[in-house]
Amino acid sequence: MSQSSSGIFGWWLCSHGEKWRSFRSKVQRPILQPQTVKKYVAPIETVTEDFIKYMENARDENGDLPHEFDNDIHRWSLECIGRVALDTRLGCLSSELTKESEPQRIIDAAKFALRNVAVLELKAPYWRYIPTPLWTKYVNNMNFFVELCSKYINEALERLKTKKVTSENDLSLLERVLKSEGDPKIATIMALDLILVGIDTISMAVCSILYQAATRGPQQEKMAEEIARVFPDPSKPINYGDLDKLHYTKAFVREVFRMYSTVIGNGRTLQEDDVICGYHIPKGVQVVFPTIVTGNMEQFVSNPLEFRPERWLENDGRLHSFASLPYGFGARICLGRRFADLEIQVLLSKLIRRYRLEYHHEPLDYAVTFMYAPDGPLRLRMIER
Repeated sequence: MSQSSSGIFGWWLCSHGEKWRSFRSKVQRPILQPQTVKKYVAPIETVTEDFIKYMENARDENGDLPHEFDNDIHRWSLECIGRVALDTRLGCLSSELTKESEPQRIIDAAKFALRNVAVLELKAPYWRYIPTPLWTKYVNNMNFFVELCSKYINEALERLKTKKVTSENDLSLLERVLKSEGDPKIATIMALDLILVGIDTISMAVCSILYQAATRGPQQEKMAEEIARVFPDPSKPINYGDLDKLHYTKAFVREVFRMYSTVIGNGRTLQEDDVICGYHIPKGVQVVFPTIVTGNMEQFVSNPLEFRPERWLENDGRLHSFASLPYGFGARICLGRRFADLEIQVLLSKLIRRYRLEYHHEPLDYAVTFMYAPDGPLRLRMIER
């Protein structure tokens, strides 16, 4: 790995405190602005249309999707994020994608990075002093990915040299960061953050959401009725304002996140000594807020074992605002949360508007790995409405 790539990747892995805060202040304004997200409704819709066509062709004679459908969801997720973070279509939805193809290598590399970052962060950090086998595999596995980001970022820089810009609205997210900061390294770290964290978490969340929709017919039909009401003509492009009208659909997603929290917890490294619930916690200790537990506690939610999306639309009953916390909270809240919500809402709007999802195989248990998601082949059945 080159010295510059190693520096970028090391920064992404272990940056805290003022160094992290400086980077965050440079990118969070353009990323978190609603008008930025609005620009990507059409591109995300186009990618999602391509994905649904892929799904249609991947079904067997019963209408069931293949055993490896969870990997197909990863491909859709990467294609969406690549369009946002790198201004490009990576070609993830090609029907001829192989294990050695660039998009699949990115997916595998991102999975490896995210699922091993806790090992590198929380165990004895020998890698800081000597290149341990895990660290060596980690950086070698990702070296091509950093170079890939740099390639598309350099292309964006070249476009900016000749692009006529009258206002910020003429610029993509990547172009805005490059134009305001003038530092490709900042744009590369932003892309790494969005892609490495986003691919696996969004994909596993969508696996869970679609499985719950397929196994909860009445709730799925309520979503379908609402989507049809908001989007009566499925051939018309999605409008960002109309997505805000999907109240029940959003409540369904929040209820899935509450009962089956994809991210099992939010960890923070204390930057100074603190007292929490009467316990003195010294600086440097990792504190974890276990959302996989708290969202199912009677202390915070009325009848927590009941799956009831309506609870998010009502004022009665016990429901703590942190009962569903998929993107964290506070200064380190997920940078790409608006784009994650957009991708999920667009997918549900397009897919459930046209198809009824069913599941006709052995029930899937949820397994705790780095995340919490259905464990087994996600062989959903797609039936035209």
